[in-house]
Amino acid sequence: MGKSSVSLKLLVDTQANTVLFAEVGNDFVDFLFHIMSLPVATVISLLKEQVMVGSLTNLYGSIENLNASYIQPNQSKDTLLKPLVQAPGSSVTLLLLGDTPTEKKFYRCSTPCNYNVTDDVRAICPNCRRPMTAKVTYVAPPPVQEMADGGGFVKGVVTYMVMDNLEVKPMSTISSITLLNKFNVKEVGLLQEKVVNLGMDEALKLLKVSLRSEKVLTEVFLKSTT
Repeated sequence: MGKSSVSLKLLVDTQANTVLFAEVGNDFVDFLFHIMSLPVATVISLLKEQVMVGSLTNLYGSIENLNASYIQPNQSKDTLLKPLVQAPGSSVTLLLLGDTPTEKKFYRCSTPCNYNVTDDVRAICPNCRRPMTAKVTYVAPPPVQEMADGGGFVKGVVTYMVMDNLEVKPMSTISSITLLNKFNVKEVGLLQEKVVNLGMDEALKLLKVSLRSEKVLTEVFLKSTT
């Protein structure tokens, strides 16, 4: 269902060997935004002993500041900014989690004397006191307008700009020119476009770097070339 990698186009200052910004589609923005919905326990299990500081505050602010017109009609920004508690391995991006989550198993007692269900095969039915060993089949809810809306969190008809510090904005010619002025780019010939792919290794590296750095894209995609 999910793609094994996501493509993005970097604009690189070859003299400073830094990424000015990346031109990306909604798939990469969805990947970044889904980082905000990762439960703390999942982040800890992925990153272990990493220090949790860096660019995620910029990503959070980008979601807060993104105009509601760019959000899918069946979505709310509060889903990311104020996520419900979920078990690790829920429907966050497969790029980051890698393997498909293990199916959770449920059980009831061998005689359905009541509608008690457990996820622990060692449990005893509180009604009839029998072992709850009969497997129950879980039926998933129908998909939510995923096919009609294109899936994901942000709309796919827009190209987005992601800064080196993970700040996200809708792409426009004016914003690109403004950025070149902001970075004081005088030699356009020193700028180079570079297309890169984000797979699972890069996704994990991006998450690690984003917790300690303001130059996330540079460290993830250019560090090996320095």
